[in-house]
Amino acid sequence: MTSRRRRMSASERRAQLIEVGRTVFADKGFEAASVEEIAAAAKVSKPVVYEHFGGKEGLYAVIIDREMERVIRVITTAISQGSPRERSEQAVVAMLSYIRDEPSGFAVLCHDAPSSVSGGQMSNLLAIVAERVGDVFEAAFKEAGYDVKYAPVYAQALIGMVTFVGAWWTDNRHLRVDRVASHLHALAWMGLRNLPARPAKLPVPKAGR
Repeated sequence: MTSRRRRMSASERRAQLIEVGRTVFADKGFEAASVEEIAAAAKVSKPVVYEHFGGKEGLYAVIIDREMERVIRVITTAISQGSPRERSEQAVVAMLSYIRDEPSGFAVLCHDAPSSVSGGQMSNLLAIVAERVGDVFEAAFKEAGYDVKYAPVYAQALIGMVTFVGAWWTDNRHLRVDRVASHLHALAWMGLRNLPARPAKLPVPKAGR
């Protein structure tokens, strides 16, 4: 006689639905994913999903919030100590390691988010991460005598570069992630190390021309 399968507790079911939803959203994106598909993958009925999250939007918002917190925690830990160079190295490695280790989470963050979900888009995530990294850049700029108000430009550039290269790397995994990180940081650091205090202005055409 086969034993009955143990019924999941409410917290276990919620955790299961989050993992299943993460996988479905990573594969399909928010708009194409359906409650029916998520419920079927979790082997539950649709009302169970509604009971725990109120619908697809609620589940998606929880997944996005958790993924953003995970990335912020990883980056914040990476840049918490060391010289400016070491911190920027650690930021690159941490971001690429996250992309390697959490492909579903990264894919969810890269998909377009619905306007109803606040903070869901990758651009918003990058802004938060870059803000944390920006503190490191501001300290380095101040020490070097540079104008600290431009530090966020470089922080955004570093995180944006790593993110987009990381997205490319997910389809080019024949390259080792540690080597990709080395080349990325070499590019970034060579520019930062030789950064002029006041870069020459570029001739930008006026708007409307």
